[in-house]
Amino acid sequence: MGGQDPDRIREVAMQLDDAMEAMDKEKVLEFFSEDCEIKFLGKTVKGKDGVKRWLDWMEAKGMTRMKLTPVNIQVIGDTFLEEFKAKAVLEDGSEIEAEQCEVLIYEDYKVKSLRLYFDRLQYAPMIAKNFVEKAVIRRLNKMTFAGLED
Repeated sequence: MGGQDPDRIREVAMQLDDAMEAMDKEKVLEFFSEDCEIKFLGKTVKGKDGVKRWLDWMEAKGMTRMKLTPVNIQVIGDTFLEEFKAKAVLEDGSEIEAEQCEVLIYEDYKVKSLRLYFDRLQYAPMIAKNFVEKAVIRRLNKMTFAGLED
């Protein structure tokens, strides 16, 4: 690794974001190396087959219409770091907005490693289907912030 142009890494990363927003799975796959890995929520998927499984998982969770808004971007060597807001429109028309961070390691301008960091509770409403599940999520969120109220 090494010797990659930081501006080109930034450009390629923004093109990947555009493909993700469009949920163009074939285009997204083009941005990853054959031996890549993606880590999120304590799980790791590997290779282009793993990328496909990750995209299918996102689709199954209703994340087919989303907007990614960069907050902070840094390129250090072969590493692209991005803090961003993700806004997804769910099947029922409701919206979820969450802050995320990603670390991408590039090799030959392809993603070799992607690590995603986000609060799964921010996405929990998209999998809660009934009153009990939604109530549990509300309670967990309330317990999480206990002691921080004004």
